[in-house]
Amino acid sequence: MAVIDDLKVKTDDQLQQQLADLKREQFNLRFQSATNQLEKPSRVREVRRTIARIRTLQNQRAAGGAKPNKRASAEAAKV
Repeated sequence: MAVIDDLKVKTDDQLQQQLADLKREQFNLRFQSATNQLEKPSRVREVRRTIARIRTLQNQRAAGGAKPNKRASAEAAKV
């Protein structure tokens, strides 16, 4: 998952800027789709999913960090 790894190393301000850029692109893609000028239909899906990934990461950071993986949870339970 190269995309999510790239997003995780960005600061909150960088994520917010990228989110704004993606929302602007999504808006433009919707107009292109409505006027049948969309060259790459798969880009709509990519943008939508990247927006969701950024929002998820922002929510995780706001909640106090990323979710622990199963191994970390199991090791914490042993202690």
